[in-house]
Amino acid sequence: MPISDPCLQERYSPASICFGCGPANSQGLKIRSFARPDGSLFATWRPGPHHAAFPGVLNGGIAGTLLDCHCNWAATWHLMQRDSLAHPPCTVTASYAIKLMQPTPVDTDLTLEARVIEAGPHRARVVGTLSAGGKITATCTGTFVAVKPGHPAYHRW
Repeated sequence: MPISDPCLQERYSPASICFGCGPANSQGLKIRSFARPDGSLFATWRPGPHHAAFPGVLNGGIAGTLLDCHCNWAATWHLMQRDSLAHPPCTVTASYAIKLMQPTPVDTDLTLEARVIEAGPHRARVVGTLSAGGKITATCTGTFVAVKPGHPAYHRW
C-alpha cells in the first residue's frame, strides 16, 4: 500500500485523539500504520528535535508510545481480518514490554514493524521493532485485548 493511501488509523478511527496514533490529536505523534499482505504492519515516522531525551537521541517514552500504538494496531488488524469483521474491534494494551537496544536518532526517518505471534478469541500477542537506518533500536512484546461495551475505550474507533 503506498504511503499516500489512507493508513489504518485514518481509515478506521479518523476521530481518535490517542496521543500516539490518533489522527485527530493535533499535538500527537500521528503514527500511520499500513498492512502488508502477510498481515504484519509497517510505518515510518520522523521525530522532531522536541522528541529528544538529550541532543540527537529519541526519548525512551516516545519510543515506547510508538511501539505500543503500532503493535496495538497489529492486534486489532489481525482480529479484524481473522474474524472477517467490517470494522476493527477496539483493542487496548493489557501489557507490553519495551527493550531499548541502542540510542534511536532523531534526525532520520524511523521504521516501525509489528506482527501477531499468538492470538485467542479476544486478544493477540504482538512483537514489534523500531529501527533507524536499518538497525533495530528498540523492541516490544505486548498483549492487546478487544474491549466490550462499558469499557471507556469501547467507542473510540
